[in-house]
Amino acid sequence: MMREELLRIIEKNSRMNLKELAVILGVEEIDVVNELAALENEGIICGYHTMINWEMTSIEKVNALIEVRITPQRGQGFDNIAERIYKYSEVHSVYLISGGYDLLVSLEGKTLKQVSNFVSDKLSTLDGVLSTATHFVLKKYKEHGTILTKKYEDERELITP
Repeated sequence: MMREELLRIIEKNSRMNLKELAVILGVEEIDVVNELAALENEGIICGYHTMINWEMTSIEKVNALIEVRITPQRGQGFDNIAERIYKYSEVHSVYLISGGYDLLVSLEGKTLKQVSNFVSDKLSTLDGVLSTATHFVLKKYKEHGTILTKKYEDERELITP
């Protein structure tokens, strides 16, 4: 039980300190340290990341979702092609999906042209890739369970006769 609860808590806030985690979980701090180490060693915790709303900065970034249709390899399925794709530094995520396409690739570039060039020069030319469909992310509303946009609230004073 502690393991599942610990994972839920740090998934929402990985910056929570060990003392706070121990109090919330009702265990000793050393138990939290040991459990986190075990979870990391087992590959359950794969990393700690900071979520940034890049739209609130002056840094220009372009995000895209690429649907990829591929020919699975005998005895390997989709794994080898997925591995070749996720090794590119531009690629953030690769998912095996159901539906009309096989993989969904999330990537980032500085410009639309840079992303388009990646798709045409690197992704589309891989052996086994049959087709791609590129979708540029225009705005992010929610990511990893966190709402990134604030709903507009009318701050004018209501005047009634």
